[in-house]
Amino acid sequence: MNYKIAEIFESINGEGRNAGQLAVFIRFAGCNLDCPYCDTKWANDVFNNRKLEIYNSQEVYSRIKQSGINLVTITGGEPLIQPEITDLLQLLSGDLGLGVEIETNGSADISIIDSIKKNRPSLTMDYKLPSSGMEGFMLVNNLTLLNQQDTVKFVVRTKYDLIRSWQILNEYDLLKRCAVYLSPVYGKLEPPEIVEFMKEKKLNGVRLQLQLHKHIWGVNERGV
Repeated sequence: MNYKIAEIFESINGEGRNAGQLAVFIRFAGCNLDCPYCDTKWANDVFNNRKLEIYNSQEVYSRIKQSGINLVTITGGEPLIQPEITDLLQLLSGDLGLGVEIETNGSADISIIDSIKKNRPSLTMDYKLPSSGMEGFMLVNNLTLLNQQDTVKFVVRTKYDLIRSWQILNEYDLLKRCAVYLSPVYGKLEPPEIVEFMKEKKLNGVRLQLQLHKHIWGVNERGV
């Protein structure tokens, strides 16, 4: 199977449970959502203009192995809407020396990875909040399919986003299912305001996370 990929690069993870660790990033082109704060819209433009690279599963796997890095981050765009993505995930998971993380936007069915029984990829799944304009596209059943190796990330831009994230994590008892992160849109909601909200709501177990890569390289750098 051939895949439409915007870029493959090596860097540190900027967010999620693996923040600060080296990873090989496989960024797929194309997304089914249009969030106003998206920092990888260019990957959708690449898809729409067909200025992308085509790799088959074995070529992706070979590129990862050549890097000498054993953590893989599958991202986008939206990787779980790519045709036959499970073929690639099966191949990567079959290498027990690799750890695979999938970054997904919450609108794609995550049950497609249920067929991977050994070395299952971990999920870092967004729940899109009101300021994104995309909350209506969330597959809320995904929230019931997460496990202890997975993470829900709430990207917050407004005070109401914070309130809505609190409602969702309580409604679905997320802290008993998976890790929960609050991540502010860069330059929009100040981290101290999030900390005060966490204190007010006694959000034990929830983590505030800043986007590490933006603090190191700035907001416009690619391939980092």
